[in-house]
Amino acid sequence: MSPDWLDTIHWNPDGLIPAIAQETGTGKVLMLAWMNRESLQRTLATGEAVYWSRSRQRLWHKGESSGNTQRVVEIRLDCDGDTLLLEVEQRGGIACHTGRHNCFYQRFEEGGWRVVEPVLKDPGEMYGGKS
Repeated sequence: MSPDWLDTIHWNPDGLIPAIAQETGTGKVLMLAWMNRESLQRTLATGEAVYWSRSRQRLWHKGESSGNTQRVVEIRLDCDGDTLLLEVEQRGGIACHTGRHNCFYQRFEEGGWRVVEPVLKDPGEMYGGKS
């Protein structure tokens, strides 16, 4: 595969692109993460989501600590070429490091944020005491 396809992507100044993970079957948005060229190439090579962790400044294979991996079903690029959509099978049923099904568990109500999604698994159990 020629790397030319990577050049059609509009990477931000840090060489990153936002990647939305959407659950196959339900269409539910699970999370937003970032990818660089290498993480996108590894995702395609392995069939599992690999992102770029901005906080750790390294590649992050989703589920490497928790075991909640994402099998990639399809990858799409938006019309502007600056956002990816990954259709994924969320293995383990938990996408968020807080132990919830997805990262969008807070809803704005009556002037503030309200938690509206339950914790499915204690993050301490997934990460050995760190969340």
